[in-house]
Amino acid sequence: MAKKKAFALRINEDMLKAIEKWASDEFRSTNGQIEWMLMKALKEAKREPKKKEEE
Repeated sequence: MAKKKAFALRINEDMLKAIEKWASDEFRSTNGQIEWMLMKALKEAKREPKKKEEE
């Protein structure tokens, strides 16, 4: 499993509420929803991170 790195994110309050609602509708945490949204955007832009070979 990839290491997770914590960082602060400043986000518009209304946008956060919309993400929280979407996350709830999808049975995800807010953090999980944001990660999912970011990965989806990376894949669509063909910029997803390369998978490391497991030893």
